[in-house]
Amino acid sequence: MSDKAEIVIFWIFAIPLIASALGVVIAKSPVHAAMSLVAAFFFLAGMYVLLTAHLLAWLQVLVYAGAIMVVFLFVVMLLNFDDEMLGVNRMKVMKLLGVAGAAALGALVVVAVREAGPMPMARVAEDFGTVRAVGRVLFTQYLLPFEATSLLLLVSIVGAVVVAKQRI
Repeated sequence: MSDKAEIVIFWIFAIPLIASALGVVIAKSPVHAAMSLVAAFFFLAGMYVLLTAHLLAWLQVLVYAGAIMVVFLFVVMLLNFDDEMLGVNRMKVMKLLGVAGAAALGALVVVAVREAGPMPMARVAEDFGTVRAVGRVLFTQYLLPFEATSLLLLVSIVGAVVVAKQRI
């Protein structure tokens, strides 16, 4: 694929990714925020495909856009938030501070990118992104974080069931 086509495809994924990420933050309804997050996960999977990390792209769709978001939506729907619990009357000062902080962070990123200039791409191994390579690293070097994550997900599911059971 030529460099120009790759850049065009990058922006085709990047602009909706940023828009859907903003939709997560701006949405007043938790369900709408969760659906924007699903869209962001799909566009991020497209970015992984551009990086030739096809396994990560597939896992992004399967695990995050599929399983994790289903759990999020079940929790949101079971908790049944009303407008008072969502904080419709939020403080204006906190909103302004958040916008100012985001603008400052964005300016800092722009300055850092300009200072660094163009950087050459690092060479990766031939089997980068394959199931074998990821499995080897996951079950040798990162076994403890992998198991800790699985335990954390189990605890969150049990917590969601306990919270839902109290309301039913």
